Amino acid sequence: MTKMQDRPSDLDEHALRLVLPEWGIQPIVLAYAPVGFGDYHWIATGADGRRWFVTAVDLRLKGPHGTAALRHAMDTADALRDLDFVVAPVRTAHGETVRQAGARYAVSVFPYLDGIPGSFGQELTPAQRGLVVDLLARLHEVEPPAQCAAPQRQPWHRASLEQAIAGSDRPWEAGPFTRAAGSLVADHAKGLRRRLGEFDRLASEVDWDVRVVTHGEPHSGNLLWQGERGLLVDWDTVGLAPPERDLWLYEGDLERYAEVSGRWPQPAALAFYRLRWALDDVAIFVDQFRRPHGRTPDTELAWSAFAGTVEELTA
Repeated sequence: MTKMQDRPSDLDEHALRLVLPEWGIQPIVLAYAPVGFGDYHWIATGADGRRWFVTAVDLRLKGPHGTAALRHAMDTADALRDLDFVVAPVRTAHGETVRQAGARYAVSVFPYLDGIPGSFGQELTPAQRGLVVDLLARLHEVEPPAQCAAPQRQPWHRASLEQAIAGSDRPWEAGPFTRAAGSLVADHAKGLRRRLGEFDRLASEVDWDVRVVTHGEPHSGNLLWQGERGLLVDWDTVGLAPPERDLWLYEGDLERYAEVSGRWPQPAALAFYRLRWALDDVAIFVDQFRRPHGRTPDTELAWSAFAGTVEELTA
């Protein structure tokens, strides 16, 4: 969605330098990389000149079982490394894909790969879309690794969103965008309730017995292009779910998917995951703006995305 321009205030380079030796990396240079959304990234250059892509995940965004869920996801990605489009994490000397850095963050390390990274919202060419659909069809055919868990069906922070809707007449006080966020929720409370009801109705219509390994977020921002070859990165949302969890982003290419996979997607499941994506965004933004925060380039952009998503969702 946006670049993470703001570095985490409670995770510094010293903390990373303490944990990276677990991977045998003695970093000479740690350069912050303002890319992605939600996680923080650095490029580490070791004493041998080799470079690594280091990711620190804010566990508050991963739910009550954040560390375990992230470990399952990274272990699953590692188990899928034989697929030539999977950018899998590197294991530590003790065989771990995730190491905790303080109480709030978890760190994973990936090989640094040359290529052209995609960006969220970037329009792919028909050829690129077709290639991604082919990759997804291959992914959906693999035997699920034992570590692959089923992601939760409900939007993250749904309870927080419902509480905000129910109490939207009470002022919020936490940061510069808090009052505006409360007013936005209050103004669109009826529409948000309607869409949550629609979400529950769609959930009852999906055939949940059809489950495959899904990436979870195979959008253009999670693609790395090496010429005509596409790689899928950012596997922290990998999970066992209906294939439509990946496919709703490629609804114009479903005929190709059906030809390759022999499976035609469920309309109810496509609608379910399309709506879940928007509700996820709204619920996460509500939770963010009810917490203490400042006015930064990241929160400015988050506010713009929040307001736009709510307007579009409740139109």
